[in-house]
Formats: sequence, C-alpha cells, structure tokens
Amino acid sequence: MSKNEITAKGVRSADLNHSTILIIGGGAAGMAAAIAARRSAKGSGKPCSIILLERNPRPGTKIRISGGGKCNVTHRGSPAELLEQGFLRRNEARFLRQALYSFSNSDLLALLLLRGVETEERPDGKVFPVSGDAASVARAFEELMQESKIQQHNSCRVRMVERRGGLFFVTTAEAVFTADRLILATGGVSYPGTGTTGDGLAIARSLGHSIIKPSAALAPLYTIKAPPASLAGLSLRSVSLIVTAGGRSAERRGDLLFTHRGFSGPAALSLSRDVAELGNGALFADLFPEQSSAELEVELLSQARRNGTQMVRKFLQGCPIAPLKGSFGVAQQGTIPTALVPFVMSHAGLENDVTWSGLAKEKRQSLLSVLKRFALGNVREVPLDQGEISAGGVSLGEVNPKTMCSRVVPHLFLCGEILDYAGEIGGFNLQAAFSTGWLAGVNALHAVERAE
Repeated sequence: MSKNEITAKGVRSADLNHSTILIIGGGAAGMAAAIAARRSAKGSGKPCSIILLERNPRPGTKIRISGGGKCNVTHRGSPAELLEQGFLRRNEARFLRQALYSFSNSDLLALLLLRGVETEERPDGKVFPVSGDAASVARAFEELMQESKIQQHNSCRVRMVERRGGLFFVTTAEAVFTADRLILATGGVSYPGTGTTGDGLAIARSLGHSIIKPSAALAPLYTIKAPPASLAGLSLRSVSLIVTAGGRSAERRGDLLFTHRGFSGPAALSLSRDVAELGNGALFADLFPEQSSAELEVELLSQARRNGTQMVRKFLQGCPIAPLKGSFGVAQQGTIPTALVPFVMSHAGLENDVTWSGLAKEKRQSLLSVLKRFALGNVREVPLDQGEISAGGVSLGEVNPKTMCSRVVPHLFLCGEILDYAGEIGGFNLQAAFSTGWLAGVNALHAVERAE
C-alpha cells in the first residue's frame, strides 16, 4: 500500500502534513534535534522534510525563564568532567556519555556564538550569556531553525500518536501529521506553566515504553515545621546537607539558604531528588564537612585549653564555617552566622554564658554532635511543580544511548527531560537536553531499525 492509500480517521494521507522527520516539542532538545537533523541531511545529500510541533505560542519557553531569566546554559569542563560533576548516578552518566561527547559544551557555545550570543564562565563553573538575557539563547536557536528551514507549527498540542503501516500518525486539534521518523522532545513534568505537563510521557507509554514515575528535582525543600522566622534569608556557605529516612541517607555539599517555608540554595536543590525518593525524612546540616567528628573534637579541646575563660558563644560567633581540611582557623567560607549561634547553643543544651572551662565533657560532646549534625527539621513531600526539572520518565534501558533511538519502537527517538535522568544544578541539565536532542537529530535521518 502506498502512502497515498493510507488513511487516518478517514482522512487520506495525501491531505495530511507528511514529513521525513516530525519533532514533538520545541524546547532545548527539540530545537537542537531539528537543527542537527537538517545539518545531517545536508551532509548526506538526502532529501529531508522536517516539521516541529510546539505546544506554546513560540519555542524555547522554558529556556527563557531558566536561571532566573539569565539562563545557565552549560558548565565549564571537558565532557568527562561534566559527566562526573553533573550526573552522580552512574547509569545516567553512562547513558549520557555518547551525547555529551557528540555535542559538547564547546559545540553548544560555538553554535550560540554564530548567532552573536557571547558567553562567560563564572568562578563556580556556570556559563551564562554575557548579556544576562535568557531570551537571547532562545532567539539564537529560533534563528538557527529558520535558517534550517524547519517547518514550525506553534500553539499546536498533540492529542494522540499512533504507528501504523510503517508511519507515525500524530493527531492535533487542527490536523493530522504523518512522518517516517518521530522525535519525542516534550520535556518532563516540571514547570507545567511552560507546557511540560507529561504529554510526552503519555505518548511514550501509549507506544509501548515503560515510564519511571516522575519526581521533582532541583526543587526547594519545605519542612513540616518552618524554620524560625529570624533565620529566613540566612545562608550557610559550603556546608553538607544530609537527609535520612528509613535507614537510608543522601548528602550534598554546597550553600544552603533558609527560607520562610524551608530551605533552598544549591545544596537543597541538588538534594531534592533524593529527598523525593526517600520520602519524608529528617534534614541535617554538617557545618564542618571536611573534619571528622574526631578531628573536630581535637579542635574543640585545643580551644578549651587555650582559651578556658572564653564564652563558647563568642567562639562560635567567630568560628569559620566549613573550613578546609587542615585549615580550621581560616575562614575561607566566612564564619558561622551570628544569628545561628543561639540555635546551636540551644540545640546543644548550653547556657548562653557558659565558658570553655565550665563546659562539662558531656556538654562538649553535645556541642560536637550539633556542629556535625545540626537538625533542620523533617521535610515535607517535594511537590512536582516546584522542581526546575523532573526525574523519572522513559526508562533509559529502552533507548539506545548511541543514537537516542527507541529499542521498543522502530524509528522513534527520545531526547531531553522526557528521559529518566536528572543532573545537578549548574547548567548540566540544559547541556544534556541540547546534547541528547542533537544526537537524536543526527541519527533520525538514517534507517535505524530496532536495536538489538
């Protein structure tokens, strides 16, 4: 049967919008896939029509609001360093390896520079547009798609996808599209206001894929009992944040910000995926992550011997927070905030005016315990709509990491946040979206059959 004889819901395919490659989703992954597919087609000399369907009025909606509107587009370092620093779960790092090497951060920045978007590295390794304008990144990719002659249909929400007769039939409110190859780049379920409401996951499931239950990632942490109002806005530099639940625990190192409802900052955001998976656990901060309890006890004993008449409270007010190993007296990260000291004293059961000479051994042990494990409260469930990204999605085992082609459905490709991975804060997730999208686009033109 020829394509002109195939029907979908009574409509002949001659009346349908047919393309060689159809992409659903116009975010970072989808736009990268479209541009890469066009470049691949030009390189091969094969004719290729490309259509992109975007639910929003224009593509790149989530890019425009990322990084607080400044767009932390990627992170510095080699692909190996990005994988090591940004993707802490080994299976996810292994899966993303081919993508990040095939389209690296250097490739991404060079592509942006072609459209006049200059970037700069910050001391922490994050890379932003020099302009500080996230919209410039989205515009650059829009212009690259226009140059690539990608046929775009915006404000176009997909209702159903079927595979029949070797073609994909994609139904929207306005039309039915057919395609030889389909790329799903719809994102996950974070920021539903940008259109990422899980449509792509439902489509992937309908086509036979297994879906790992989505959970929030890079989200603030809310505690059942809010932190004291006097601590809202307080920041702890470079501490370790620990969550424990059901005999299991997880930990992240970074800055921690007290809020009116709980905690934010890099440490909290990075830990939120583990918190969501562990459930309602107890949250603690280690104010001295590079000193073991035994090493910290030696420092406290030394302080007591040298300054017996000093009030413990005064010592804590000038004590370095998170000092480097072997540099206890040097305040690289600043000192313990004065506003936190009364709570440290209270948690340790110390009187406000107690001196080192008046500190009994059991009280010193209590102070040591609090400094290494300052209780922050029990966390609530991490809401999906609060995450900058979402974990979960299409099972990685069902996607070929060398091509982003489905191992379940021939000629189906999946990329970006629809896949079951989630990176650390710092531009890693946007880079992964661009990289997996690019790899999908490069390979979509070729006759990639079901992977073994």
